Amino acid sequence: MNTAVAQDEVIAVNGIITDQRHVDFHALGLAGCIDRLTAPLRREGTEIHWETPHHGIDISSSLAKLLYQSAKEALSNTLKYAHAHDVTVRLAATFQGMFHGVRLTITDNGIGFNPGSASVAGTHGYGLRLMSIAIHEAGGEVSIVSTPGDGTTISITLPLD
Repeated sequence: MNTAVAQDEVIAVNGIITDQRHVDFHALGLAGCIDRLTAPLRREGTEIHWETPHHGIDISSSLAKLLYQSAKEALSNTLKYAHAHDVTVRLAATFQGMFHGVRLTITDNGIGFNPGSASVAGTHGYGLRLMSIAIHEAGGEVSIVSTPGDGTTISITLPLD
């Protein structure tokens, strides 16, 4: 597969990352599908770093879609608002006692924001709120840590059990 062609099929429209192709988790895996979403950031000069310490995590298609859509929201926000030079995407299994899950973490070194500010609670932040609702309905957790001037980290944890 020609990577340049595949990346060109992922575009940003008004700062929102849009994949022009059908998402094929079977062929590319979840990490490969999420990596495609970073193409608009790469074209802007953002350095993308990947950490996938546990390969081959068995994830249902519904959880893969949820993580993919969450990554699309987080990466769109990074592209549109953060002005980041570096982004790290981490996809890993989690084991906490009897809990087995998968965690997607996206960290940028952008301008950050105050998660409790009026702009997030008012006219902006609907995508993050909708993402959080969907994750919670699936039994997962979302953590958004950001400080103005210090970048943003979004962590999404979903149970596999």
